[in-house]
Amino acid sequence: MSHPLPLTGERTLPGIPGEEYWFARHEAAYEWLCTTYVEQLVGGVVVEAGSGEGYGADRLRAVGARSVLALEYDEPTVAHVARAYPALASVRANLAHLPVRPGSVDLLVSLQVVEHLWDLRAFLRDCAAALRPDGALVVSTPNRPVFSPGLGRGERPTNPFHVEEFDAGQLVDLLTSAGLGEVTVHGLHHGARIDAWEARHGGIVARQVEAALGAAPDPDLDAFVATVRAEDFLVAGADGAQDLLATAVAP
Repeated sequence: MSHPLPLTGERTLPGIPGEEYWFARHEAAYEWLCTTYVEQLVGGVVVEAGSGEGYGADRLRAVGARSVLALEYDEPTVAHVARAYPALASVRANLAHLPVRPGSVDLLVSLQVVEHLWDLRAFLRDCAAALRPDGALVVSTPNRPVFSPGLGRGERPTNPFHVEEFDAGQLVDLLTSAGLGEVTVHGLHHGARIDAWEARHGGIVARQVEAALGAAPDPDLDAFVATVRAEDFLVAGADGAQDLLATAVAP
């Protein structure tokens, strides 16, 4: 199956063979959001900063949001979202200047974005200002100690798309410094089925990276990846997580 948007090596897309693991890993975070933030979603004003292809923002809308604003910098992607998900408000925006009225948002979501931002602290201050008094912010990012073993705090990641990668303590400090409260960091983990496969075959992420870099065909990997779904992940504590999910409330 083809998709009108190209794979970039960083953005995942729905319905692409070989992308099932990465898409499911993203989708699992949205499913957790949809069950955890029902109060903010139903009838609420939702903003996704860095919405990518739009499937996640549309999933949040389906819960019952009054409006969902999908912010994305890439112009062809914004146009695609407008065509593919017409119920969303798709707007081209540079997240260095969040184009949202202060005190207007019930839930602000930014998944797998903060590691890309040059002025993350200013972005988080804008997020805090955009929230209503009872509003919530949720950000996700790769868990540096797992995603980039050996990479220290503040060191430049080897991933060319990333400006900086974070651990749970750094996220707490960043969100607190932005004036947000009740900061909690959860973790997105592999579930039992992926754990069992890795026990037999080795790390699934490392195997996929090797394949992307031109390793010999890996039928076992390809067959398993094609079966991975959102339910193969779970949200628990931050230690050892694949991705971090940090939540906070308006100041």
